[in-house]
Amino acid sequence: MALFSLVLATAVAAADITFRQASLTLKGPDGKAHPFTIELALSNAERMQGLMYRKAMPADHGMLFDFGDERLVTMWMRNTVLPLDMLFIGADGEVKTVRERAVPFSESIISSGEDVQYVLEVNAGTVKRLGVGPGSRIDLDALKKSE
Repeated sequence: MALFSLVLATAVAAADITFRQASLTLKGPDGKAHPFTIELALSNAERMQGLMYRKAMPADHGMLFDFGDERLVTMWMRNTVLPLDMLFIGADGEVKTVRERAVPFSESIISSGEDVQYVLEVNAGTVKRLGVGPGSRIDLDALKKSE
């Protein structure tokens, strides 16, 4: 019973987090701009919550995790209902690594493979649909204006 109470308390606390929204442009290697509305995961609590428990997300939306500086980043899909694509992005805005179609509820570690500052999570299939990947860029100037 204590474990159930802890899980329930965690789920209720997670639902209390409100993420700030911003606009973000992802530019593919072809230079084509893809606008997104994103939620910002900036604090430890926000990064821990992420997109857990979400059942739907519009096609042009995502969540940007900012880790404050460049480092090896690992993610997982615990309690995450939506399949996701993850773009691991350096401090300069360049996409370094892409992990497509992360499996919902998986506790497998998903690594950036190199030092990055940001992770952009979008609906699974977005990377392929837009033709973006390593070498693509996010517009950090527009993002900084929204902070």
